[in-house]
Amino acid sequence: MTWTPGTALTTEDWHTAGEPFRIVAGIPTHGATVAERRIEAISGEADGVRRFLCLEPRGHDDMYGGFVAPPDDDGADFGVLFWHKDGFSTACGHGTIALGAWAVRTGIVPSDPDGETTVTIDVPSGRVQARVRQQGGRISDVVFRNVESRVLARGIALDTSLGAVEVDLVFGGAVYATLPASAVGLSVVPEHTADLIRIGREIKWALNEHPAAQLDDERLSGVYGTILFDDLGRTAQGPWQRNVTVFADGEVDRSPCGSGTSARVALLAATGELADGEVLTHDSIIGTRFHAAVAERTASGVIPEVRGMAHRVGSCTFALDEGDPLPEGFSLR
Repeated sequence: MTWTPGTALTTEDWHTAGEPFRIVAGIPTHGATVAERRIEAISGEADGVRRFLCLEPRGHDDMYGGFVAPPDDDGADFGVLFWHKDGFSTACGHGTIALGAWAVRTGIVPSDPDGETTVTIDVPSGRVQARVRQQGGRISDVVFRNVESRVLARGIALDTSLGAVEVDLVFGGAVYATLPASAVGLSVVPEHTADLIRIGREIKWALNEHPAAQLDDERLSGVYGTILFDDLGRTAQGPWQRNVTVFADGEVDRSPCGSGTSARVALLAATGELADGEVLTHDSIIGTRFHAAVAERTASGVIPEVRGMAHRVGSCTFALDEGDPLPEGFSLR
C-alpha cells in the first residue's frame, strides 16, 4: 500500500497480559484462505501497512497486531493475519484472546451477557476459538482453544555462546525451541532481558533449519521463537512455571505467550509433568499470568486451552503527515 499525505487509518489497541495487540480492519488482502492471504501479504501491499503501524515512530520493536480478514468459510466468524516487526506470523494466542474480547465488546459477534460466547477465528495455522465468559455484560476471562500442539524433537544438543545446552522443539501453532533459563545461567527476570534476547535469537537461528522444524506444510516451518523458562515448583492444581518467549528476530512477549504456552502444555503432557485434569500456572517476565490445560489428547499431541484476559487500551487514528520522510518506519533492533 502506498502511503500519501492525508492517508488515515484507525486501529483498536488492546493488550493481553501486558502484550500489545493492534487490531486493524479493512486492509485489502488476497487469497482463498487465511494461510494463502498471509503468503500474499508478505510481499504485497499489506506489508506496507504493517510497517507503517508496527515500526517506530508509530509503533516500536515489540509491537504486535493483526489485520482482520474474511474467514476461510462460513464455519468461522472472521479470519486474521497476525503481524510483528519482522513480518507475519502463523499463530498468536494472546492475539486470539484479544480478538475474542474485541469481537464481543464491539458486538461483531452476538454474545450472552451472563454466559459463554464462542468466537471462531481462522488463523494461518488453522481454526481456533476464543470462548469469552461474561457476568452482567462484563467480560471476566477468555479461553483460547488452539490447534493440535505436539512435540517435534527432544534433547537436541546445541553449543551456544553461553555453553552447551539441550533444546526441545515443540509446535503450538508455530515452532518453538524451549529450554530452562538456568541452562544458560539466566533467570526469567526483567534485569536479564537483554541477555535473554541475545540467547533467544541465537538459539532460534541455530535451529531454524533443523529437520524437526520443517513441517509438512512448509508455510509453518522454521523456528518462530525460543521459550526460556524457570520451574517454580507446583501449585495444588499442577506445575507452575515462569517463561519468556523471544520470537521473530528478538521481540519479547510481555505475556506468557498463548501459542508458546500451548507448546509448553504439549511438552509437559508428553513428559507426564502435566496430567489430564491438571492446570499449568504460567507466568510472564512481567508477572502476568495464564492458566492452561490439556483439553483433549490426539494421536500425535494435544489440544491445549489457555485462559487469560485482554483489556482495551484505546482507539488510534494514524496518518502520514506532509513531508514525513519515514512513511514505512524504522527498527533499531
